[in-house]
Amino acid sequence: MFDLAVPPGGYAWWYVDGVSDDGARAISVIGFIGSVFSPWYHWSGRADPANHCCLNVATYGPGGRFAMTDRGRDALRPTETRLRIGPSEMHWTGQELRIDVNEIASLPRVGRMRGRIVLTPDAVTGVELPLTDDGAHVWRPFAPVARIRVDLDAPGWQFSGHGYFDANFGTRPLESDFTYWTWGRFPTRAGAACFYDAARRDGSALEAAFAFDGTGAGRVVPAPPRTAFRRSNWLLRRETRADPGTTPRQVKPMLDAPFYNRAVVETVIDGERVQGVHEALDLRRYANPLLKPMLAVRVPRRRSWSQA
Repeated sequence: MFDLAVPPGGYAWWYVDGVSDDGARAISVIGFIGSVFSPWYHWSGRADPANHCCLNVATYGPGGRFAMTDRGRDALRPTETRLRIGPSEMHWTGQELRIDVNEIASLPRVGRMRGRIVLTPDAVTGVELPLTDDGAHVWRPFAPVARIRVDLDAPGWQFSGHGYFDANFGTRPLESDFTYWTWGRFPTRAGAACFYDAARRDGSALEAAFAFDGTGAGRVVPAPPRTAFRRSNWLLRRETRADPGTTPRQVKPMLDAPFYNRAVVETVIDGERVQGVHEALDLRRYANPLLKPMLAVRVPRRRSWSQA
């Protein structure tokens, strides 16, 4: 799952999110090799993805924090079942994904983030979706239907809820092939619905809709119309799928950046009102060189690391 070579200019990321059963708290964790949103990887010329790895951890709710340290290749230790990056790691046991976090949060709430996150899939899917015709970018939704347990060393940051686990792999920068995309995963009575929509730079579009059940089976389904909803605080355009006559709405803010937004969104799919995690990404904005110094404030660089 984790032991792979990433080509120059490429990337791999493994993504986990979870929302507490009461909806009050949420979390996202991303393990990166060739960190696509690291200004340091961009400034390096993207020649060595392994030299720009990180475990990005963000908590959303009272006392939420954000950690994303760009680390050098000395910090990276991938195997087939483990992704160790500096003091933190992801470990696939065969039945669950265990994430041990030991990171330093960045501004404005600087401090240590420690603890364990355990994601237990109902099943693991076999779905793999090329995002471009030449297969340069691939989405792999390992566990669209899952439960998550969060146990961080911070008051209130122990909860259970619905979770999700996927991965993306690519051989070129995202901004080389896409201008905009949205993605969403929504728990349903039957399992989960996932939508992936992207505008490619060649003028073509990706419109993918999947329904997953608790056995891990996934099938392509007709998607309700793309429907716009309120822009983010940075005026980032947002849209997702919704039944005709209904409008999605944000129910919990998560990450809000000039080029990227993540939030818990409510929508209606095939008559069912659902709430799940949604993202919108504007890669034209991300390509703006003026954004890179802003990102560097929140994404510090640590070149060397001594493995214990």
